[in-house]
Amino acid sequence: MRADATNLQEQIAASVTLLRRHLDWDAALRRLDELNAKSEDPELWTKAAEAQALMQERNRLADQVDGVKRLEQAVADAIELIEMAEAEADAGTADEAVRELESLAEEAKRREIESLLSGEADQNDAYIEINAGAGGTEAQDWAQMLMRMYTRWAERRGFKVQLTEESEGEQAGIKSATLLVTGPSAYGWLKTESGVHRLVRISPFDAAARRQTSFASVYVFPVIDDKIVIEINPADIRTDTFRASGAGGQHVNKTDSGVRFTHIPTGIVAASTQDRSQHKNRAIAMEMLKARLYELELRKREAVSDAIEAGKTDIGWGHQIRSYVLQPYQMVKDLRTGIEKGNPAAVLDGDLDAFMAAALASRVGATRSEASARAE
Repeated sequence: MRADATNLQEQIAASVTLLRRHLDWDAALRRLDELNAKSEDPELWTKAAEAQALMQERNRLADQVDGVKRLEQAVADAIELIEMAEAEADAGTADEAVRELESLAEEAKRREIESLLSGEADQNDAYIEINAGAGGTEAQDWAQMLMRMYTRWAERRGFKVQLTEESEGEQAGIKSATLLVTGPSAYGWLKTESGVHRLVRISPFDAAARRQTSFASVYVFPVIDDKIVIEINPADIRTDTFRASGAGGQHVNKTDSGVRFTHIPTGIVAASTQDRSQHKNRAIAMEMLKARLYELELRKREAVSDAIEAGKTDIGWGHQIRSYVLQPYQMVKDLRTGIEKGNPAAVLDGDLDAFMAAALASRVGATRSEASARAE
């Protein structure tokens, strides 16, 4: 069989092997049978929340299992077609089958990456907290550009985005903002975006049109559900209320409806200006505080707390994960994976999948190396 087909077959086989290992194939099949049986029980549908959780798990597992089975069958069909075409000296059919293998290899790689979204909170919705670095208006404008970038990324995926907190800049942009992103595996995809983002451009605020470098930090943490219990000692919380900025005229905020909670032992801050009701903002801010404390515990378990904390505490040189260069040339480069894009406008309009996939794929490489080491 031709070498390119053999190489593609081996690539797909390697991905499928990792997918099966990750799923714990026999256990996954048993669990799927169990979920299918439970979904046919009429009693289940009297408990809406339980039924929803079960069907989400069932649909996710079915997609993973069926995807692996379909990949294996499609590869077998393509290989058989190539062998028949070579026997009949039909180069056109063989080329078509190789193109099918190329498409299957891309799908296998995508599924391999998506299989990494199985962490404790990867299926949850996510908060994105954006803070401008030092630099005044320049950094605040950059922070607002990042907020738009993530909003556009989420909208492209059909996710919902809600602004839960925003502190406006003095002249332009924002000092800080928090977005709530709701969608399948939102946290799993977004978690690799935490860190410092660097922008190089000709300043639109500088009459001399000089080149400026700006920094802003992004911090992603998961929304927690009712199954996760986070206990907080009320004595550990400092509460501040403030007048939330908003529209003028009849809609101007005349009361101190904004709420900010500070968790004294960790220094974690959660604020909400989303609602005109202080009571509702207290509930939202408390939910965010619990989510951040939960994410902190997750990072401790994953032993990556130091790296992320360094990125959060020093928004500047030496801690950035990605550079967005608009002048003197145009390029966006991820400093962790080496992935580059020559169209910053598209990236700033939400074209982030390649960067996120590469960050997740780097973990696949580690998994593959570990698997090879065990095999030896």
